[in-house]
Amino acid sequence: MQQQAREVVLECRGLSKVYQQGRNELQILSDVSFSIHAGETVAIVGASGAGKSTLLHCMGGLDQASEGDVLVAGQSMAKLGNAARGRLRNQALGFVYQFHHLLPEFTALENVAMPLLIRGEAVASARQRASDLLDRVGLAERLTHRPGELSGGERQRAAVARALINNPRCVLGDEPTGNLDEKTAARVHGLMLELNQEFGTALVLVTHDRHLASKMDRTLELSEGVLREL
Repeated sequence: MQQQAREVVLECRGLSKVYQQGRNELQILSDVSFSIHAGETVAIVGASGAGKSTLLHCMGGLDQASEGDVLVAGQSMAKLGNAARGRLRNQALGFVYQFHHLLPEFTALENVAMPLLIRGEAVASARQRASDLLDRVGLAERLTHRPGELSGGERQRAAVARALINNPRCVLGDEPTGNLDEKTAARVHGLMLELNQEFGTALVLVTHDRHLASKMDRTLELSEGVLREL
């Protein structure tokens, strides 16, 4: 299917982000506009401090742009209240961070099931779905292990499973392999691309790794607040 015919699952319209530093204004994003289509993979690259994470947080409704809007599954983030924005994030988006952000007191199974439980799904079905996904990412033998008992790569695989548990339209990854050694990073990145194909979920990754970025459908570079396609 041609990209033009695919559904737009996330769209940025004229995003600008300005931080006030004393009497000075620091422009992080400047009139950023682009679309993410169903099932595609996109890398966002740029120098350290270029604002890549800020852009991703605005895309996910975790931060608010100074100007512009983000549409997720056709819904305007700017027009939603905090509660409705949170529901939309839970339903339509998944997140994977450089540091896994798994809750240390819960098992891998409980961590992955958590988004479904927050949404109000029955415990039994949430646990079954989480178990199935953990099996898919190669952690069938680690369901009852807490994050402290898992390796770095295993923690990130659990985080990927958690990001997919709600069947999101788009997964946003902020340097999801940046804290791993090169070999483990390549495995986790390969897993994410496999799951993108399997589930048809769009994947947007902020990464400093140009080699990993080259494996994505598109690469966008953020420089001096401006986003351009490479």
